[in-house]
Amino acid sequence: MPITREKHFNITSVHRDDREQAGFDASQVDDAAMEHLASKMADDYCEQLFWDHLPIIAEIVGIPRR
Repeated sequence: MPITREKHFNITSVHRDDREQAGFDASQVDDAAMEHLASKMADDYCEQLFWDHLPIIAEIVGIPRR
C-alpha cells in the first residue's frame, strides 16, 4: 500500500450526544454552534495535549523514531 504524506487522519469528533452525556441540553443547538464547539475543542487539544501525547502514543503503537 503506498504512503501518502499529504493525507490527514482524523483524531476524534464531537456529537450532540456527547454534550448531553456531559450534562448539557443539546436539543436546540444548531450545526453552527456544534462546529464552533468542535473548533474550540480542537484548538484546546492542540494547545494543551497533542504535542505532549503524540510521541508517547506513537511509541506505544510501534512507530519508530528516526
